[in-house]
Amino acid sequence: MLNITERHQHILTRLQAEGSVTVLDLCRELNVSSVTIRKDLKLLEDKNLLFRTHGGGTLHNPYTVDKPVNEKEKIRSAEKTRIAIAGASLVEPDDCIIIASGTTVQALAKHIHPVSSLTVVTAALNVALELIRHPEIEVIQLGGLLRKSSSSVTGPYSEKILGDLSCNKLFLGVDGIDIVFGLTTTNAMEAHLNRKMIETAQKTIVLADSSKFGKRGFGRICGLEDVEQIITDSGISEHTVKTLQGMGIAVTIV
Repeated sequence: MLNITERHQHILTRLQAEGSVTVLDLCRELNVSSVTIRKDLKLLEDKNLLFRTHGGGTLHNPYTVDKPVNEKEKIRSAEKTRIAIAGASLVEPDDCIIIASGTTVQALAKHIHPVSSLTVVTAALNVALELIRHPEIEVIQLGGLLRKSSSSVTGPYSEKILGDLSCNKLFLGVDGIDIVFGLTTTNAMEAHLNRKMIETAQKTIVLADSSKFGKRGFGRICGLEDVEQIITDSGISEHTVKTLQGMGIAVTIV
C-alpha cells in the first residue's frame, strides 16, 4: 500500500494527465477507502494544488463567474473562431435553427453565409445584428428581460414563443461542462430558456472551447444525455473525449 506522499503524487500525476479525478477511481487504483481519498483531496486543496468537486477533484476552478460579453469575446478568441467555422459548416439550406447566446455562438453568426433561405431563432441581440445583413436569413428575435452582461433575453415571453416553434438544430454556448452535472450557465433564467430551446430543437450542438470542461455555472441547463454533438478545440483531454464518445456524443475537435 502506498504511503500518503506516494498517494498524493499519484493523484497529481493523474490530474496533470486527465484534468480531473474521481474518488471512486482513486479508491480502486490505490486500494484505500473513500474517506482516505477525500482527506487526501482536502490536504491537496489546502495546498492550492487542486480544487475539490462533487465526487473528485480538478486542476481548474470548477465554478464560473458571469462576465460582460465584450470582455468574454476577447478570451480564447482564436479557438472560438475555429469552433464557429466548424459549427457554421453544419448549417444547411432551408434549415430552421436556434442560436442561443454567448460569444462563441456570436462568432458562429459571423461565419454563417447562406446560399439559400435560412430561418434563425435567437435570444441574443448581437447574433440578430450579425445575421440581419443577409437577405436570405429570416431572423426571429425572442423577446423578454434583457440581460446586459450577455446582450440576450430571458424569461417567460421567450419561452412562450419557443413553445410554438419546431427547429432542426440548436447551437448552444455554455459556461461549464461537467461530465456528471452536465451543461451549465452563470444565470438560472438563461439556463431555463436554454432547456426550452433543447425541447424545441431536434438536435443540440454545443459550441464550447476546452476551458469550459470540468467547470460549473450556477444554473444547470441539462445533462449530457440531451446533447448530440460538441464542437471544441484541441485543448480537451483525450480522457474527456473518450468519455463523451462513450456516452454517444459526437465530438468535433478543431
